[in-house]
Amino acid sequence: MRRAPARLLRAIACATAVLLLAGCGLQSGGAMPLQVGPGSIRPDPDLAGVPITVGSKDFTEQNILGYLIEFALSAAGANIRDLTNIEGSNSLRDAELHGQVDIAYDYTGTGWMNYLGNESPIQDETQQFEAVRDADRTRHGIVWADVAPMNNTYAIATSKRVAAETGVTTLSDYARLIDTDPAAATTCVGTEFNVRQDGFPGMAKRYGIDPGKVRKQIVLDPIVYQAVADANQCRFGSVATTDGRIGALDLQPLRDDRGFFPKYNAALVIRKAVADAHPRIAAIMAPISALLTNETATELNRQVDVDGREPADVARDWLVAKGFVTAR
Repeated sequence: MRRAPARLLRAIACATAVLLLAGCGLQSGGAMPLQVGPGSIRPDPDLAGVPITVGSKDFTEQNILGYLIEFALSAAGANIRDLTNIEGSNSLRDAELHGQVDIAYDYTGTGWMNYLGNESPIQDETQQFEAVRDADRTRHGIVWADVAPMNNTYAIATSKRVAAETGVTTLSDYARLIDTDPAAATTCVGTEFNVRQDGFPGMAKRYGIDPGKVRKQIVLDPIVYQAVADANQCRFGSVATTDGRIGALDLQPLRDDRGFFPKYNAALVIRKAVADAHPRIAAIMAPISALLTNETATELNRQVDVDGREPADVARDWLVAKGFVTAR
């Protein structure tokens, strides 16, 4: 049975009360949707009965990552409060800074550019993680740990049919098409990608795209994928590179030949007070993060967005298959 209606109601509640974090239900939270028992993760005295609030953003991959944290720390004995599916990056960040969320997975590129305000990414993945880790701990008391190999970076994608028709395979090609034939480069972008410095505005600046020439529509992120595949409403669109719908819909991400988009490696983000009081959290989560490759993330996302499974079921079953927890 799908549990989407309850999650949808919470998302709607957040959207109607964006000015107050309390209005998003961030004061109360809820219980985990599924229960697990110990596997290779054993009950840990450091976490026995400790209340931990787990958050995530409001898209498939983030919900899966949030549940991975919840099930792992629950198996270790923590008392989990579920605050997954918070609307937008900035809302999750505010919840962390105000002590309403203790731990979540976030992305190094988002931290470096969107939260810390840097205009240029660091192209080396390790150096990018270390830079955001050091700066965020010093400035905001936020601890970044257990960086994963998965890199869910932004991209502009098109259908393979449109790529063959236009010869557009790189972002430089895309920029030239906008300049010479804007009607042939109609583009759909998600709401965050449209305004973030690490999204369309920064990309347009790097590639010399004239914003006045862009035939652009702002749509909800899930709509972009099918719209690009259909190539009627838009021929290009913003995507996340570990999204399972890219392969399922035969989409082709354009190569970022000028190296604009940051690395978006997933990493644990923990409030310093919680990390200091419970250092075992990072140790428990480290083996899980190490297995989160692009291929793994894409497959888990595909099971939700293509097969229609619930994020909590996908997260639990993967942890069970890897031996970290047992199902109850």
